Amino acid sequence: MNIDLKDKVALVTGSAQGIGLAIALKLKEAGAAVIGWDLDEKGLEELKKLTGEEVYKVNVASFAEVEKAAEKVLEKYKKVDILVNNAGITRDNLVMRMEESEWDSVLEVNLKSAFNTVKAFNRNMLRNRWGRIINMASVIGLMGNAGQANYAASKGGLIAFTKSIAKEFASRNILVNAIAPGFIETKMTAELGEENMKEYFKVIPLKKFGQPEDVANIVLFLSSELSNYVTGQVINCDGGMIM
Repeated sequence: MNIDLKDKVALVTGSAQGIGLAIALKLKEAGAAVIGWDLDEKGLEELKKLTGEEVYKVNVASFAEVEKAAEKVLEKYKKVDILVNNAGITRDNLVMRMEESEWDSVLEVNLKSAFNTVKAFNRNMLRNRWGRIINMASVIGLMGNAGQANYAASKGGLIAFTKSIAKEFASRNILVNAIAPGFIETKMTAELGEENMKEYFKVIPLKKFGQPEDVANIVLFLSSELSNYVTGQVINCDGGMIM
């Protein structure tokens, strides 16, 4: 069954590379107008060539920047139907060595940014009585991980945020869900090295890393009418790592 999003406007944060880029291209392929937000100007320009839509350099951790960019988006496109909060960073360290800045930056980009974007677009979605909000969590937000207390807290918080706003927005037909990827092949995982990858494969039943498109396919489902009775959920995309 082909998914048709030709009348929909989607906005994807962190869309200049990796999972975010795969999501943007997948939604574009389904017919949506896809707007990209990121700090990577070069990556954004490449995305613009591929989608033909507007891209914006936005620090999603800044409430003021998000508000300003959202005004531009709504002025041009009049609405945002699908909001994918994919922007995220890591600043790994043991708590005993972690600097305050490492904690704050991860919480601001990974968690506060989702509040910023939802706050900027929720009135538009509520008025239109239709919306899909998809937040990119992580298996680390479900299980924790030594050396990633800040990242785990941000992704765990994002899951709780997802469930809370799903309850707030359900009466207006706005569905809110989260995806929790495991190890996905990106530039970040490429740096792990062969030996580390073999160790990770021991806890992944499928014995392989996922592809960005695996996550994008779930976003496509959650963006479509096929997910009409799904809200407040966390969908793992982890090769069976967490069962």
